[in-house]
Amino acid sequence: MAGQALNGPRWQHWLARLWLVAAGMLMLLPFWYLLVFASHDSASIFNLPPPMLPGRQFANNIATLSATPFWSALGNSLYVTCVGTVLSLAVSALTGFALAVYRFAGQRMLVALALLAMLLPPFMTVLPYFFWVNQLGWVDQFRAAYMPAAVSGMGVLLMRQHIAQGIPQALLDAARIDGCNEWQLFVRIALPLCKPALATLAVICFIATWNSFLLPLVVLPSPEHYTVHVALRAMQGASGGDWGGVMAGALLAIVPTLIVLALATRQWRSVLAGNGMHEH
Repeated sequence: MAGQALNGPRWQHWLARLWLVAAGMLMLLPFWYLLVFASHDSASIFNLPPPMLPGRQFANNIATLSATPFWSALGNSLYVTCVGTVLSLAVSALTGFALAVYRFAGQRMLVALALLAMLLPPFMTVLPYFFWVNQLGWVDQFRAAYMPAAVSGMGVLLMRQHIAQGIPQALLDAARIDGCNEWQLFVRIALPLCKPALATLAVICFIATWNSFLLPLVVLPSPEHYTVHVALRAMQGASGGDWGGVMAGALLAIVPTLIVLALATRQWRSVLAGNGMHEH
């Protein structure tokens, strides 16, 4: 009986591991095919059955990207995404701090507007936003692509909730008694305690801005201002579509997001390790 009791949970444990491995392989399958197709030419990609292992055309596919606006588009995406992420962190942290710490007229309305901004699908705001930036003369300028990322309802609510729950009011009052002004409260106390929330928001904003397609397509029509996903879409229609080059470009396009996720994971682990040591 004791052996059966032990074998039952152990069998379930290995079954759970096998299920997780299978699920992980299934999730990695699109990335594997992206790597395989990026190393084959277009003719090989459309063979039946399709290739299952990497080929020898990756260098040639990378070379074909030089004849397209891909590399400049990659730089454009990095610029738009980094500026939008930095602005989003600054605006969200400042606004969230104000909504969490202070009490003023219209506060609930601002929170409601932030919630409403989260409920609206992005495609519903693209056309009104285009008319607005057209009146400002921002069409075909990078600011038209990164300014929407600067104002994030989700980011404001995330920072507000984190500050309200993670920073005691008594700590802020004690800092005021010690001579800290409001700006010092934000910079020296709130920001250091908000590192996990800031890291999370940075990852969300970076990936969302990097993967944005419709907004840059509308507000940045010139090829020299293409972002990477718009450039990849343009490559699909050029000369019948060099799918090997498109796949190679798509493979390179996911590298920045992987780097950001790796850096954020290190930040999360260090924060969790610090919290664990603090609890002990």
